[in-house]
Amino acid sequence: MTTFDDILEEAGNFGRSQKRVFGLLCLVSMPWAGVYVGIVFQGFTPEHWCRDPVVKELQKGCGWSLQESRGLTSPLVNGSTGVPVHSTCERYDLDWNATGLTCDLNQEVDVGGAPTTSCKDGWEYDYEGRQSFVTEFDLVCADAWLVDMFQATLNVGFLIGSIAIGYLADRFGRKMSFLVSNLLNGIFGILVALAPTYVALLVFRTLYGFGVKGGWVCGYVLITEIVGVEYRRTVGVVYQMFFSVGLLFLPLLAYFISDWRWLQVVITAPYFLFLSYYWFIPESPRWLLSQSNSKAAKKITEDMARENGKVLSKNIETLRDDNAETSSTSFMDLIRTPKMRKHTFILMFNWFTSAVVYQGLIMRLGILGGNVYVDFLISALVEFPAAFLILFTIERIGRRLPFATANIVAGASCFITAFIPESMFWFKTTVACVGRLGITMAFEMVVFVNTELYPTFVRNLGVSVCSTLCDIGGIVAPFLLYRLAVIWIELPLIIFGSLAFVAGGLVLLLPETKGVPLPETINDIEFPDRCKDNAAKSQQLKNLLSPTDVTINKEASTV
Repeated sequence: MTTFDDILEEAGNFGRSQKRVFGLLCLVSMPWAGVYVGIVFQGFTPEHWCRDPVVKELQKGCGWSLQESRGLTSPLVNGSTGVPVHSTCERYDLDWNATGLTCDLNQEVDVGGAPTTSCKDGWEYDYEGRQSFVTEFDLVCADAWLVDMFQATLNVGFLIGSIAIGYLADRFGRKMSFLVSNLLNGIFGILVALAPTYVALLVFRTLYGFGVKGGWVCGYVLITEIVGVEYRRTVGVVYQMFFSVGLLFLPLLAYFISDWRWLQVVITAPYFLFLSYYWFIPESPRWLLSQSNSKAAKKITEDMARENGKVLSKNIETLRDDNAETSSTSFMDLIRTPKMRKHTFILMFNWFTSAVVYQGLIMRLGILGGNVYVDFLISALVEFPAAFLILFTIERIGRRLPFATANIVAGASCFITAFIPESMFWFKTTVACVGRLGITMAFEMVVFVNTELYPTFVRNLGVSVCSTLCDIGGIVAPFLLYRLAVIWIELPLIIFGSLAFVAGGLVLLLPETKGVPLPETINDIEFPDRCKDNAAKSQQLKNLLSPTDVTINKEASTV
């Protein structure tokens, strides 16, 4: 019987039709960047201090600056670096009318021994007419931890949604699941922008995350299923690279849109436009074949061939799916045998580490006190070399060494950055950017390395289970960053560096997969030498049967 890969050779492995669909789906990665790390701008916490109603009235009448009024009302406390700073959560508990305070700031007011109190009248924010949800809902001081929930609830949505929509994609198709996800993204994204309370905001944010990641994964699966096997890894890496393109646009949008609610609307709007893809992208012929719908698969494949300027000559009537899974699978398959168990736990840890360090380094930009727009833009630019370094190294050097090196470089950069003084600003920034480059490479590599370390019948399950640790890492990341930074602003970097070092070391315990056929059974994992011998014998047999150049390049689609 004719396989889909056989027909795809004739229809065009990466012709005009696939390039058009690929270009359209790459756009899906761009707004996801705003969803994933928009907290840097939407949840920005500016300089703040307790509001004093009496001093506020004097400030308006006397024309004082915010900092001048702050100097009167906020007591000095020791900062995280040991340098005295004005308190953000306490003010003097004084009757300023009784002190005889006037507009003359040179007048000495005795506040020595004056009692202090909490910010019972709210806070003042030095934010130049801009508004984040932090300033709107006063999520500072005792309520500062609630900011962490904004990112954590999103990742809870990712975790549930990627599993649920992954099931729907296998049950009802890639295209339909993609479109439903985008409809949900549009609806819940707008509800996030309209949320009247912070509790409602967190609920809508969770539902927003439910569709965003699942829809993105559907696009990833769809494009890798309609291109030839030799193009799958490249389109997968470039598809992820467009996330970095979205990161470049995010600080520009945030700079010109001063209100977090309107920024949310702009980030969400593209998801409504993606609904038009109903008329522009096909269903996956591979999925249709797995559902025994060969008639629809045949029509879509013929349309692809026609758009690519090709003519199909093989017997397409006997088309079947050569990657259809016939074995039942369970989680126990991932941990029952020693090497499978080792692969599973190492990959889980790497998914977790990649999510924690990547999100942590990005969110850290919002608490450094510099120009967050410029810092974010610079750090986004350094992500682009990651994809090219991956494509350049994996077929020349292999997978294991670049993967481990990326983690170790990220870890070393985090440690070094933590101890570089602020006076060496550009050196500190450069080292931090190297760390960002390293963890970006590691994050992109764990996706396809994961697929190469599991046998065919359990590959999709293996990637799904391991990648759930990515979402758990995303839940943990904001708490690690924001709570530890209160103790010492560089402390999160020490944690990130430790995680990345351990992840890099564990990767070295994995086998090299460069030039190794994808495993078909658990025995291929447990006894890799036997797998290599069988592959060599198979190649010799094919060479004997056919004097022409025969290429064996079978690869299961990744998720």
